[in-house]
Amino acid sequence: MQLIVLIILIISAYLLGSIPTAVWVGKGFYGIDIREHGSKNAGATNTIRVLGWKAGLPVMIVDVLKGFAAVALIRFVQSPPPGTDQFVNCQLILGGAAVIGHIFPVFAGFRGGKGVATLFGMVLAISPYSTLVCAGVFLITLFLTKYVSLSSILAGFTFPIAVIVIFHTSITSMVIFSIAVFVLLILTHQKNIGRLLRKEESKATFLFARREKKN
Repeated sequence: MQLIVLIILIISAYLLGSIPTAVWVGKGFYGIDIREHGSKNAGATNTIRVLGWKAGLPVMIVDVLKGFAAVALIRFVQSPPPGTDQFVNCQLILGGAAVIGHIFPVFAGFRGGKGVATLFGMVLAISPYSTLVCAGVFLITLFLTKYVSLSSILAGFTFPIAVIVIFHTSITSMVIFSIAVFVLLILTHQKNIGRLLRKEESKATFLFARREKKN
């Protein structure tokens, strides 16, 4: 793949990731900046917390699609054969650009979210089976503890295990990336980890509000 083409794709992936879904939904339909309410995070979870599922679900879907679409950009140009080291490397670069765009969106003053949903879309496109294992860990942990942060961290911890141990991935860059994902989640959730250790982290009971009301 020519360098100029790769650069164009990287910029396109970053711009895709920079779409500030939560910010635009909050301002466009509710007249608020989601970054000034709740956890002050421009992501799907905080949107659900502040504005409810009607606003949060579309945000979550679009944020996931941003990562998935960024990886899929590689299929619109002549690229190395799928499954090769070079192909996966390009996928990782494009997906990473989208996640960076979500965290530092050019369309929202470089103040975005933590990138978990976009990261999920990215790895779903690259390593779907490993991602589904992580999704299972996330959902089980969330159901049992009601902590979104803990669920994200444990899912991130599971990712390299799934990639390396369960599915025996031999592509070096994918192995390194899977470990880097866990490290990234630890770095972006440092405040949450502190609150968890102090038992001050807020539980996401709002995610289960309807079910609790029915009971």
